[in-house]
Amino acid sequence: MERTRTPVVSGWFTEAGGEGGGAAGAGSEGTGAEGAEGGFRLLGTRCSACTAVFFPREDAYCRNPHCPGDGRLAEVPLSPRGRVWSYTDGRYRPPAPYASDPDAPWEPYTLVAVELEAEGMVVLGQAADGVTVADLAVGMEVEVVGGVLNEDTDTGTVWTTWRFRPTGGTA
Repeated sequence: MERTRTPVVSGWFTEAGGEGGGAAGAGSEGTGAEGAEGGFRLLGTRCSACTAVFFPREDAYCRNPHCPGDGRLAEVPLSPRGRVWSYTDGRYRPPAPYASDPDAPWEPYTLVAVELEAEGMVVLGQAADGVTVADLAVGMEVEVVGGVLNEDTDTGTVWTTWRFRPTGGTA
């Protein structure tokens, strides 16, 4: 069965330039994680009046209380790299939309708060598969990569999201 990659939240990231090309959810096959070098990027918006950048994206109005107003919000790709600001492990079953079979053994997952390189904003996400809290340190350089949140074998839908993985750089 052909598998269709579909972003968990449309418009928050793109896999353009990665395997299969096109925007996230464009119907490319496979579930491999593409790194920042492959074109995976978080997408935010920038206000033309005050240059504030937002993630998650803002499409209605500038959230900066000091903005002079009358600016337009334009989509911008965010930095593909950043530094670990904080991290922890999740030792509980998460609520929806995360799929969790109550009969399957629970595996903890790693959450990472990353300060993006150029924007200086902190973005939260899961660590890439195989990355644990023992592999992370505050200040460590990481990059955003594609990841799979869930697969629906009945429909062939692969629900995609973003993850963070160490680059080998240090604080």
